[in-house]
Amino acid sequence: MATQLSEKLEAIYQKILQRNPGETEFHQALREVLESLGPVLVKYPEFADRKIIERIAEPERQIIFRVPWQDDRGEVHINRGFRVQFNSALGPYKGGLRFHPSVYLGIVKFLGFEQIFKNALTGLPIGGGKGGSDFDPKGKSDNEVMRFCQSFMTELWRYVGEYTDVPAGDIGVGGREIGYMFGQFKRLTSRYEAGVLTGKGLDYGGSLVRTEATGYGATFFVDEMLKVRKDSFEGKRCLVSGSGNVAIYTIEKIHQLGGTVVACSDSNGVIVDEKGLDLALVKQLKEVERRRIKDYAGYRKQARYVEGGNIWEIPCQVAMPSATQNEINGKDAALLVKNGCVAVGEGANMPTTPEGIKVFLDARIAYGPGKAANAGGVATSALEMQQNATRDSWTFEYTEKRLGEIMRNIHRVCYETSEEFGAPGNYVVGANVAGFIKVAKAMVGHGLI
Repeated sequence: MATQLSEKLEAIYQKILQRNPGETEFHQALREVLESLGPVLVKYPEFADRKIIERIAEPERQIIFRVPWQDDRGEVHINRGFRVQFNSALGPYKGGLRFHPSVYLGIVKFLGFEQIFKNALTGLPIGGGKGGSDFDPKGKSDNEVMRFCQSFMTELWRYVGEYTDVPAGDIGVGGREIGYMFGQFKRLTSRYEAGVLTGKGLDYGGSLVRTEATGYGATFFVDEMLKVRKDSFEGKRCLVSGSGNVAIYTIEKIHQLGGTVVACSDSNGVIVDEKGLDLALVKQLKEVERRRIKDYAGYRKQARYVEGGNIWEIPCQVAMPSATQNEINGKDAALLVKNGCVAVGEGANMPTTPEGIKVFLDARIAYGPGKAANAGGVATSALEMQQNATRDSWTFEYTEKRLGEIMRNIHRVCYETSEEFGAPGNYVVGANVAGFIKVAKAMVGHGLI
């Protein structure tokens, strides 16, 4: 059940819903933030007077465009492209591009809205935005993906730039796709503007640790939550949903910190290896060969594959949802708590439903919401922007050190803010309030724009 909003916040929420019908994921993300803001409006009444909530909830710019492309057989396809430039109070819009059939305006707006506060928590000068397309790169040849990306950037290039809007990757958009889009941007503008995209290849302006950053960062955040409780990853049995970039490097860092990940998944099912996942094999299957996770069982005889399985039914002490939105519902959350889970760190964006969040908070387990826990990816993207701006290239060790410092600072800010606003240990309140206040103060300072 959702928390009751104050009369003032409920009126704001209903008005925003009426202006944005049918965008259920955006509605969910909006309400989750508003539930934390009652005490903020008491302490900062000027935020209400200046309609800060209403202004933050309305994107500064929404761009929707046609993306025509041709497959290897010569057949023409039409997809839809999006870029929602949500808020630039703290810096140029920053946020990923998602290529997936589920993408529509409501998905992009929920992601962009979350990105505003996530980016604020990093302490770096970046605003919030998000984009993508309903194009599905799965099963497409490299040439088909290239033609789509070139068509996509043929429209998007007008709206992006290192001082304007800096996209990155997300689901369905990795180094291959970023490379094709960067090449097309360079072709159209005759400019080598490395800072226009992040997640680039290391040969042309990319940053070490960017590939690992979201997974590493989420693990660092959970490690900090455990330390507050005089605990650690050492000896912990862990689950990581997904088997893409975020999941792979979450697994890697958990293993480095002494935990054991016994299961991961993809959209078809779950692989369980009680001896601990063979990370090298997972990387080979997913990053090199682009195969399904079920093939893991063909190489590790003690492993079992559960077609259509639910990873959250497997007992664990730490759960790291790293696949997609709303993958943990109330029933899943209750089962995790019952089976002994003590910490949850969200590597994906909004992977837990409101009912699931309530279960975790009521059980008082260490729960790290995505806008705090998975901020490592965008933080390292901002570090890539810094390197591009100074024509510099940092070592892996130095960049990971910077990432660790940023994640520890995000944890500290969330923890201290939760205490200040009467909800000690509640990282949802801490993240929402700290991120909102920072953006709101900047908006007040900029005047009515």
